[in-house]
Amino acid sequence: MKKILFVLTSNDKLGDTGNKTGFWIEEFSSPYYLLKDAGFSIDLASPKGGQPPVDPNSESEDAQTESTKRFYNDKETQEVLANTQQLSSVNQEGYDAVFYPGGHGVLWDLVDSSESKKLIESFYQHKKPVSFVCHAPAVLKNTKDADGNPLVKGKKVTGFTNQEEEAVQLSEVVPFLLEDMLIENGGIYSKIEDWQPYAVEDGLLITGQNPASSEKVAKLLIQKLS
Repeated sequence: MKKILFVLTSNDKLGDTGNKTGFWIEEFSSPYYLLKDAGFSIDLASPKGGQPPVDPNSESEDAQTESTKRFYNDKETQEVLANTQQLSSVNQEGYDAVFYPGGHGVLWDLVDSSESKKLIESFYQHKKPVSFVCHAPAVLKNTKDADGNPLVKGKKVTGFTNQEEEAVQLSEVVPFLLEDMLIENGGIYSKIEDWQPYAVEDGLLITGQNPASSEKVAKLLIQKLS
């Protein structure tokens, strides 16, 4: 059975705003169930281990989907999520791919995590797919390829757009704008209309634009591993 590692944020602080953040529940639940139902085994990790914080905004009524409803009724998966492994204790051995759900939380811990950086680089160097959705491509900011270039350089990528960040009124709060960073790092960035499902694959790298794109990323990952 093929195994996927999910990496989630441990950060619950939205910069200096005093507001809470975390991972976006739908960006976890949709890929999790798609992959699980397709016969993959999934392990979860986060920088601090244990229960990763859920972005409260992702629990609002209008953010719910079939997969989030399934999650809220699924005690077993809730238990698994409450007991993520510490990121420092995992590596790419024994896994076939890595997936990072988004949510604003990642911008303040996983982006600067040397453990996350090494993990992604190691998956990539061992020819294993690395996949990210919404804000999660931000964690590629410091990752390098074998030649020391930014991992996204010359590769087709997408991620949460400047306009979408503007729409949620957090352009002044986030440490950097994801779209700008991917372009500055040499990524061939593309996007479609705000909040529409869009995902891009370039070799081992799979990225999705926003919460609506999480299923597309998971489907590309399944194709890649089939």
